[in-house]
Amino acid sequence: MTTSNAPHILFVNPWIHDFAAFDFWARPLGLMQLIAIVRSHGISVSYLDCLNRFHPKALHLKSKQYRYGRGAYLKTQIAMPEHLTHFPRKYSRYGIPPEWFIQDLKSIKQPDIIMITSIMTYWYPGIQETIACIRSVFKNIPIVLGGIYVRLCLPHAKKHMDADILVSDPGEISILEIITQLTGFQTSSQLDINQLDTFPRPAWDLQPHIPFVPLLTTRGCPFRCEYCASGFLENHIRRRSVDHVCDEITYWYQKFGVQDFVFYDDALLYQSERFAIPLLERIVTNNYPVRFHTPNAIHVREITRSVAKLLFEAGFKHLRMGLETMDFAHRLDQKLTFDEFGTAIKNLKQAGFQKQDMGAYLLIGLPDQTRKSIIQSIDCVKNNGVVPILAYYTPIPHTKLWSKAVEASPYNIEQDPLYTNNTLFPCQPNGLEWKELSEYQAQAKSNNGVR
Repeated sequence: MTTSNAPHILFVNPWIHDFAAFDFWARPLGLMQLIAIVRSHGISVSYLDCLNRFHPKALHLKSKQYRYGRGAYLKTQIAMPEHLTHFPRKYSRYGIPPEWFIQDLKSIKQPDIIMITSIMTYWYPGIQETIACIRSVFKNIPIVLGGIYVRLCLPHAKKHMDADILVSDPGEISILEIITQLTGFQTSSQLDINQLDTFPRPAWDLQPHIPFVPLLTTRGCPFRCEYCASGFLENHIRRRSVDHVCDEITYWYQKFGVQDFVFYDDALLYQSERFAIPLLERIVTNNYPVRFHTPNAIHVREITRSVAKLLFEAGFKHLRMGLETMDFAHRLDQKLTFDEFGTAIKNLKQAGFQKQDMGAYLLIGLPDQTRKSIIQSIDCVKNNGVVPILAYYTPIPHTKLWSKAVEASPYNIEQDPLYTNNTLFPCQPNGLEWKELSEYQAQAKSNNGVR
């Protein structure tokens, strides 16, 4: 219920500017969680998504749709950023045309505050264009910018973003205080930051269509992989209850008919006896005709025979495993051994999973990574009956590998996040030769039956 004197807040998911982008179960979960929090405190909201594949004006366009809710964004080629003009690729805006966005802005109630999120650090030009469009319609409305880019690259954001407030902490900590600061509206928080069950369901109902629902059961990660910033962004682990997660699945399935659910967890299977196994058992008992996907990867070491069986019976269709490399003498984490990988795959096959259901991420473009290591990793994954999925390395500030990436890169990645774009292979002295990359891609795809 909206309070009569409450302010009106506009939330915006900005454009992507990049060489390539695809809606591979991608949604601004943090932003939608904040919308739900604000709405639950009696504040009215609007939501505009610059990436909206289901915009009313796009319904006549025949953009390619894939199974399980995935699909291609609308795409418009734009000028290459000055720093990247040397690179032989086309650069595009992904999302709706600016004129649609401006029309949408003019059609909504004038907001008292505009809140924008950010995700990949090198997508910041899309945020700049989003803010410029907003300023052309709402010239004097305060803009609050948060999200991953701001938290990882705060000095850069301060210098290059036309925002009134930059939020460098998890938004749920400060959002109500910011609203009070900017509007004078007072409300007492109904949340316990350390108890995730007190958080409302993310506001997916504000979308014109819900092709899938992301699920996040845990905030934080117990591992400290050298290439990952999870430990910086979430310095301790918080976990929802099994009941809370199952209630969310039931709600979206029964009320909106959602059948595809996507786990965003960094470590879904961590301490599986305490959480994942009870959760999977409940999902199996509920017996809804739904499917589950794990694009953020699951922890291979935890895939015991019983866990594999539960994953299969629960309806997991896309199992992505965090592997990084099969060169176990030079791993950047301690999450896995060679024997554990083989055992996990054996357990999954015995449970009923087929080769096309299982994919293992292999990082390509790491500092000092050898061609031999890449080739051996691809071959080893395929020999285990799993699809190798090449994940191009992006250097990320505040990770253990960052200083090594800075040293290895021919670009000044400390100065501009654009140089960390993984399409550039920014930690290879001369980039990754296209011929060589094509060889890796062909080897990974050969005879794997993907899609």
